[in-house]
Amino acid sequence: MHPHGSTFHTGFGLSEETVRSISAMKKEAPEWLQFRLQALKTFFQLSLPKWVPEDVRALDFQQLQYYVAEGQTPKRTWAEVSPEMLSTFEAMGIPEKERSFLAGVEAQWDSEAAYSKMQQHLQDQGVIFTDSHEGLHRYRKVFQPYFAKVVPPSDNRFAALNSAVFSGGSFVYVPKGVKVAQPLQAFFRIQTERFGQFERSLIIVDEGAELTFMEGCTAPIWNTQSLHAAVVEFVVKKDAKLQFITVQNWSKNVINAVTIRGWAEENAEVRFIDGHIGSKVTLKYPGILLKGRRARGEVLSFAIAHQGQRQDTGTRIFHVADETTSNILSKSISIDNGWAGYRGKVSIKPDCHGCKNRTECHSLLLGEHSQTGTLPTVDVSGNTQQIRHEASVSSIDEEKLFYLQQRGLSRSAAMSLSVNGFVNDLVQSFPLEYSVELKRLIEMEVSHAVG
Repeated sequence: MHPHGSTFHTGFGLSEETVRSISAMKKEAPEWLQFRLQALKTFFQLSLPKWVPEDVRALDFQQLQYYVAEGQTPKRTWAEVSPEMLSTFEAMGIPEKERSFLAGVEAQWDSEAAYSKMQQHLQDQGVIFTDSHEGLHRYRKVFQPYFAKVVPPSDNRFAALNSAVFSGGSFVYVPKGVKVAQPLQAFFRIQTERFGQFERSLIIVDEGAELTFMEGCTAPIWNTQSLHAAVVEFVVKKDAKLQFITVQNWSKNVINAVTIRGWAEENAEVRFIDGHIGSKVTLKYPGILLKGRRARGEVLSFAIAHQGQRQDTGTRIFHVADETTSNILSKSISIDNGWAGYRGKVSIKPDCHGCKNRTECHSLLLGEHSQTGTLPTVDVSGNTQQIRHEASVSSIDEEKLFYLQQRGLSRSAAMSLSVNGFVNDLVQSFPLEYSVELKRLIEMEVSHAVG
């Protein structure tokens, strides 16, 4: 059975025919079909690492739908968007956010962008903000040199699958010296049951340019599993800055496996701010290659794992140039039998000089069955590097809760206050409009934990 109103769909199952159908519906050139078919072969050849949880291993790729879309061209006004989509996007606050503080919005519904618009003055400055399909066709000279170069299909099994069946996603190009003052944002919505969403994004910030890019993700709750396997590549050139912010609140039936990686050239700056609240399982490890002298990379992340959830997140930073600096701060909260932890790697090339890394991982356990793990790998040589690693695991102090309850707070309010104190420095890194929303989401998760 195909979703109501879907003009374009491949039905269930993954095969060469599925890939050919997607490519034909998108009217792609033969070379892109060949790229997809080769990636599909790679997907079937690769296996998952042994540590990947059983929920992911048990995923039946033949029981998913790989392409579902009402239309393949995004609308430019909200009035043109279908009533169902509009009411959902309004409930998520997207049109209101666009009016109040965003410079541009792309809203994806299942496989394709339903709405895409950017402020005129940015278009006049040469900024490109569109979907990957248009990047491939209209902006090929800028798009093609970097596409699948940062994350090739052979990188991992989910990157290979994405390369075979990708659709939607964002292509952003900020020309030299252009500073985009307000954020651009992409929203991803899975609406169809037993569906795989495979957006593919490429972000290029040219010399001296600046960009804040934000992502938000949601889905309704089904009894069956869905898969979100995105690939995001970014290139930040000399003296440029990229801030990349994600708020992931998938429903508890979504397997979320995201490959996101890019490089920073000389004196460039990349900052990731990641929030993970939803999904059944999340596997996500943003990677930054610091390839130019004095390049800087920072990853700030937090995750909450409630009962039955596993948030396996972390960071991979590779120092391959002199005087490069990285900073990692990871905070996780595990509730009931949830598992939230850090899996990361910091590598400094042997012939580099004057590199610095600081890594902090802090975990908070709520309930006697909650679990966490910190699994860092540090690969460093040379005597001019500075490495600092700090990790802690703690639980809520019952004495502190008792004290707060004596002051008239309920146990739930006292717990929320303590948890907010734990994540406050990190949540404040998000833009104001999102930090308020995140605090509310965190409080909801914690209040469920204490009934």
